[in-house]
Amino acid sequence: MSMKRRTFLKGTFATGVLSVAVGTGLLKPSDVLAAWPESAFSSKDMDAALSALGASGASDSSNIKIKAPDIAENGAVVPITISTNISGVNAISVLVEKNPQPLAASFELGSNLDGYVSTRIKMGKTSNVIAVVQAGGKSYKAKKMVKVTIGGCGG
Repeated sequence: MSMKRRTFLKGTFATGVLSVAVGTGLLKPSDVLAAWPESAFSSKDMDAALSALGASGASDSSNIKIKAPDIAENGAVVPITISTNISGVNAISVLVEKNPQPLAASFELGSNLDGYVSTRIKMGKTSNVIAVVQAGGKSYKAKKMVKVTIGGCGG
């Protein structure tokens, strides 16, 4: 019984402190939200998305590995893993060439992290999945064809 009371009191105290910080202007809600490349996510074609990411001149690299199914039975949930041994990776993005909005995911990585991300993406139809890795002020890319049997982006 006393353990539940302690948990309740801790939660109430934390909520109170957070409310005071927001109320006095010490903490703004926008400070705790994640930064995301809004213009890249709203781009309607591949070139615009790459440009918005700052990766329009990305060069092909065999050091980027894309693990995705050759055939995705359901385009609404396609598991994908991107890994690379390129040093100094600071961002990894996943684009789907034939989606209405090509940018499916974008990750900014800390300086001490490995170049590895795993997620699930939506694919409208059979298309190339393109991984873009940004490291040391340069951009690299790799692609893999994924066949979709049931569309996930309105299909």
